[in-house]
Amino acid sequence: MIKLYNGGAYLLNGTELIEDTNEAKAIIAAKTGAEVSKEEAAKETIAYGILEAHNTASDMNRLKIKFDKLTSHDITFVGIIQTARASGLEKFPIPYVLTNCHNSLCAVGGTINEDDHMFGLTCAKKYGGVYVPPHQAVIHQFAREMLAGGGKMILGSDSHTRYGALGTMAMGEGGPELVKQLLNKTYDIKMPGVVAIYLDGEPGLGVGPQDVALAIIGATFANGYVNNKVMEFVGPGVEKLSADFRIGIDVMTTETTCLSSIWKTDDTIKEFYDIHGRSEDYKELAPGAVAYYDGVVYVDLSKIKPMIAMPFHPSNVYTIDDVNANLKDVLHDVEQRALVSLDGAVEYSLQDKIRNGKLYVEQGIIAGCAGGGFENICAAADIIRGKNIGADAFTFSVYPASTPVYMELVRNGAVADLMAAGTIVKTAFCGPCFGAGDTPANNAFSIRHSTRNFPNREGSKLQSGQISSVALMDARSIAATAANKGYLTSAADVMDIEYKAPKYHFDSSIYANRVFDSKGVADPDVEIQFGPNIKDWPAMSALPENLVLKVVSEIHDPVTTTDELIPSGETSSYRSNPLGLAEFALSRKDPAYVGRAKEVQKAQKAIEAHTCPLEALDELKPVMAAIRGAYPNVGEGNIGVGSTIFAVKPGDGSAREQAASCQKVLGGWANIANEYATKRYRSNLINWGMLPFITEENHDALSFKNGDYIFVPDVRKAVEEKQDVVKAFVVGEGLKAIELKLGDLTDNEREIILKGCLINYYRG
Repeated sequence: MIKLYNGGAYLLNGTELIEDTNEAKAIIAAKTGAEVSKEEAAKETIAYGILEAHNTASDMNRLKIKFDKLTSHDITFVGIIQTARASGLEKFPIPYVLTNCHNSLCAVGGTINEDDHMFGLTCAKKYGGVYVPPHQAVIHQFAREMLAGGGKMILGSDSHTRYGALGTMAMGEGGPELVKQLLNKTYDIKMPGVVAIYLDGEPGLGVGPQDVALAIIGATFANGYVNNKVMEFVGPGVEKLSADFRIGIDVMTTETTCLSSIWKTDDTIKEFYDIHGRSEDYKELAPGAVAYYDGVVYVDLSKIKPMIAMPFHPSNVYTIDDVNANLKDVLHDVEQRALVSLDGAVEYSLQDKIRNGKLYVEQGIIAGCAGGGFENICAAADIIRGKNIGADAFTFSVYPASTPVYMELVRNGAVADLMAAGTIVKTAFCGPCFGAGDTPANNAFSIRHSTRNFPNREGSKLQSGQISSVALMDARSIAATAANKGYLTSAADVMDIEYKAPKYHFDSSIYANRVFDSKGVADPDVEIQFGPNIKDWPAMSALPENLVLKVVSEIHDPVTTTDELIPSGETSSYRSNPLGLAEFALSRKDPAYVGRAKEVQKAQKAIEAHTCPLEALDELKPVMAAIRGAYPNVGEGNIGVGSTIFAVKPGDGSAREQAASCQKVLGGWANIANEYATKRYRSNLINWGMLPFITEENHDALSFKNGDYIFVPDVRKAVEEKQDVVKAFVVGEGLKAIELKLGDLTDNEREIILKGCLINYYRG
């Protein structure tokens, strides 16, 4: 089904793979009549060409990228624009689209959701942007329909910013990276590796894009095969897939932890642009005659079966057939994983989901940027037509990804077929993906064609004893399960289906009538409309000469997601209020974190206010005594005090900057990790002035623990002098030396850390 190459490979004429062995160059020369070096062939990937066209530096090893367009939604754009305003923003220099698909319910926290929307509308007018009203489209569907273009690059403040199937290299990052673009700065990265995703064969009946995506995620996530690399989709199987099918695979590449994605394009993608009235934005993309890739994921589409990602990660994949055949064993495995994921916070069992030897689920959802596409919903309607979901606990909801998609589903009768079966068809909204809509009952099991199934993203609150489970599946098998009244069913097992595959017609008037588009013209006379919950960022200090860190949380899970660092769901309503949101930091993973961090922050506030020396603070007396025994000159005027957390591998999942900024506004100065799960999270730490420390100590045998103080002398000098290894000490009766590493930092990143955060950096 899927094979990972042990090393790199050459691709000849877009079809033939030749593994990178000692004989490879001779084979290529014999086939092409020319000798090609690996370095030359690496420049023949689609990804290299796009990156080169957008790189403003002379060096292709250290890229300085300027994007063509930006996009954000309503739980990210307020913080981004507030940061940019504080840093000197006068006008959006490139098209910036503000969609409203996350806080669309306007049902939590009084007026604050709609206040954010009005902030966005007035900012689009003032600075020259585009504003998409609530329920019109989810962020990524609007980008596909109206923003993507062949050979272009788009940066979005959402981790699933992926438009590679349309020939657009797109990246999802934390808000500060968009701020840099708004201030005419660059996105700075090392040249990423490029991995070929070689598609062969053709999917079988009942197999959808989520099935292919989950199979790829299962093969690549845990081993980091594509981590921070670009996935480039090539091979003869690409042309066998519709545009919607490609898009459905592409959006899920985020869950592999890759940096971005790009696909070869053809007449199928040209037709997509034609349908959307943007024929001029199509560009044919293909690798050169001889292209070199750093790795290859070979996918035989014909052997992919309907898949399911069981709780609590998209990589926890099985075939639906395997789950049904080994139900008790699979559920037991999930329960064992829950011991780690849930920390024993609630009792967790799935055994009651077995009814008459089958898995019964209480909810099915098709939604958002992954599931809400036209073809997915049409296929679901075909499967459930003439049947019904029954009158038991099972419920079924469908969220088309945009109003144009919704309208076409109404016109072709798919909505009527779904609703006749008992389905609730709702508006374009991302809520089910992050825990703000269709929250299941306690202990319920939900199957979803959405992007993630981390704990809490379905709305659970462990601190209140509430837990439910989400498994990811394709829309087709969800509809088959719905037609079977909640009993897990593979769409491949439903043979009496007539798939109508209707043609899509895009109605451009829907957006023309409702979307505000400044056409890039700013109106500085517009007054920004602020709501009471929209707050400025608090002042942040520059990095001190010496630093005392208190470890205030210690997380030993194999991977820590951004959802665990700052929960999604109801907290989204507070993302316009930095201090208000910070109250939720680590609340579902370590509820005592906020209180401990605030206690440490009191010392830093005392330093900044010059109210008392550190020796006057009871807890710090022995700490300062031990430090001054070896460093007598360390004290008032050259020291800072803050908190840090340890996590084995933090930052998987969402691009949300608040996973870092909440720690910062609570006095955080650093993270310590064995490694960082994504570039996004590490960049967020840096942009908020936090030190991204690495320790090579085994997480089970750390030389420090929760509650310990760590002294980092001359930390400012270490950053200035580009030291990789930073000396530090665990403070006890004396000082116990440890090593921390900073890893690779650009000059700009070092300066941001020295200044204390990106806002300070741009203020000068």
